[in-house]
Amino acid sequence: MDARDDALTVEQAAEAFAADVAYWREVRGLAKRELARRMGFDPSYVSHVESGRHKPTEDFARRAEEALNAGKAIWKRWLDYETAKAPVAQTTAVPAPRRAEQPYATGSAIVVEHDAARLDYDGRLYRLTMRRLLRNTGSEPITRYLIRISVDRYPGEPERSNTHYREHPLTWDELALTATCRGEAMRWQAKHDRDAFKEVWLLFENEQGRFPLYPGESVWIEYAYSVGEEKWGRWFQRAVRLPTEHLAVELAFPARLDPAVWGTETSMTAEAAPLRTAPVQREEHGMRVFSWSTSTPALHARYRLEWRFRTRPEREANQGEFR
Repeated sequence: MDARDDALTVEQAAEAFAADVAYWREVRGLAKRELARRMGFDPSYVSHVESGRHKPTEDFARRAEEALNAGKAIWKRWLDYETAKAPVAQTTAVPAPRRAEQPYATGSAIVVEHDAARLDYDGRLYRLTMRRLLRNTGSEPITRYLIRISVDRYPGEPERSNTHYREHPLTWDELALTATCRGEAMRWQAKHDRDAFKEVWLLFENEQGRFPLYPGESVWIEYAYSVGEEKWGRWFQRAVRLPTEHLAVELAFPARLDPAVWGTETSMTAEAAPLRTAPVQREEHGMRVFSWSTSTPALHARYRLEWRFRTRPEREANQGEFR
């Protein structure tokens, strides 16, 4: 089959670009007017790009990438759009953005060989432990890695959710964030600190010294944090933002709650569909553990697991997302 048979059409590529701009704007907590101000565009133009009335331009893509610091996700969508417009191989490459590459997101510079998440719930508190095997395929040492923590207790009701987190914001004390690499504690540095959203640099260093990830090396990092059930909700989502070779998730709930788990998969060009394989469950010291994994997950795909507790009356609908 010709490789172009699987390529995005121009319309699909434009829609994917618009969706990524809207997604990263929401992640950064920006209104269209504020994004337009930072980019130097009229607010109506940003609105028209997100709605598809205006097609992407190189200048818009550059400025959006810089204003939203999207780890090259928006720029890659622009390249996809350019490729769709001219499917025949180009003789000259599209110039790279002016902004310097981020050390954690330089396209092919870093690959996640294995991504393993385990979420433990004790009946009142959720504790998420993330383990990632990172490989540096670039030419420069990697000195930091960006992680995100975001919650949305009332999806589809932004005003209600914003009000909830203004009154009950996530705090660093309750998160109790820890991170290690090669058995060494990693320092961390807050990049964005909002009521319902945190971005954190994990630094390959501590008080005793530095331990950067050098080209050609692979290393496991592990980090963990906690959130009370009043801020979490009954779903957990993994968003694939870097090339990833294997993704695995475990959810551990008290067996006495008789939990049931199901999931969906969403891509930038397709609506949510059931996971292709069902989570597998086992009993473990009074806990019911649900395991699910996939090889070579699609870049920009989102895998979402949801649950309910059959022995506990359903409470007011509440949801949460952590990555």
